[in-house]
Amino acid sequence: QVQLVESGGGLVQAGDSLRLSCAASGRTLSNGAMGWFRQAPGKDREFVAGVSWNGGTTYADSVEGRFTISRDNVKNTVYVYLQMNSLKPEDTANYSCAARKWIATQRSSDYEYWGQGTQVTVSS
Repeated sequence: QVQLVESGGGLVQAGDSLRLSCAASGRTLSNGAMGWFRQAPGKDREFVAGVSWNGGTTYADSVEGRFTISRDNVKNTVYVYLQMNSLKPEDTANYSCAARKWIATQRSSDYEYWGQGTQVTVSS
C-alpha cells in the first residue's frame, strides 16, 4: 500500500514563491514516476509537472520556467518537491501529488496513487 502526503500549501501574494512537498511511502517507489496535478474550483484537474524514475522532468506550458520539480529517494520513501516561483492568481488550486511506474506522463488517469492535496491560494 502506498501513501502520499502533501504539505507546504498556503496563502501568498502574486509574485511570491512557495515550495510544496510530497512524501510517498509504503512500498518501493524508487523506480516510480511522480507527478503534481492541480484542480481549481469548477475546473478539471490539470497536469502541472512530473519527474520520472531517472530524473527526467516534464512541465505544463503554463508553469514552464516558473515551477521546478525535483525528487529525493530515501530508503522506502520518495520525496517530491515543487518549487513554485513568480506565482500568479491563476495558479490558485488544490495541488495533489500522484505516483505511477517508471515514466511521468501528463494524463491523470495514468497514475495509480494519489495524495489528499494541499491548497495554494495566490492573491492579486
